[in-house]
Amino acid sequence: MRGPVPKLLPKKALVSTSDVDKAEWNFQPLLGPLHRLRWQLVLSLLPQRRFHRLLEIGYGSGVFLPELAQHCDELHAIDQHAKTAEVARSLRDHQIEAQLRSGSALDLPYESEMFDCIVAVSCLEYMDPFERAATEIRRVLRRDGCLVFVTPGNSALIDFGHYLLTGYRASEHYGNRRDHLMPILLKTFVSEEELRAPRFLPRFFSFYRGFRLRPR
Repeated sequence: MRGPVPKLLPKKALVSTSDVDKAEWNFQPLLGPLHRLRWQLVLSLLPQRRFHRLLEIGYGSGVFLPELAQHCDELHAIDQHAKTAEVARSLRDHQIEAQLRSGSALDLPYESEMFDCIVAVSCLEYMDPFERAATEIRRVLRRDGCLVFVTPGNSALIDFGHYLLTGYRASEHYGNRRDHLMPILLKTFVSEEELRAPRFLPRFFSFYRGFRLRPR
């Protein structure tokens, strides 16, 4: 997939926040190009306008926040890990201003309709119960806002390739929650655009799927 080149936090600035946050994979020779497809999908799906307030759910080490900071006046981010201060310090060292919070998407600590855009990359499939997360995401998103999210491809072949490359089994992380994301979201959102990466391969071989949704 060819697309915009995202601005990422440098490898040396990354803070290890959890076992599932593998931000260093963005800079590995084989995994890097595949891993960065996620960010390219987000940039291709983001509307071509500047947002007032943008929220990233599941920011991890903050690797994608330098890019998101270029698309909004006020950047917020939330994750469950307890290394908020360390990530914030790393971001400040690279002149990135972001308001970070430790918390869960199941109970977002924000006012209703606070954000013009919400971005979630490879994190929604971990949330359980997802119905509650979907309700909270809808609550804090403005009526004219958008949700842009990317989730791993869902097939036995992709999962096997993921295991060969990383040693991690997708089923151990996601269970069957990838199958439930869109049916639940479409109860309160309307799909505006869907992209997959790599684009030149059939859907069954897609490493990632990206969506832009708007509230009903």
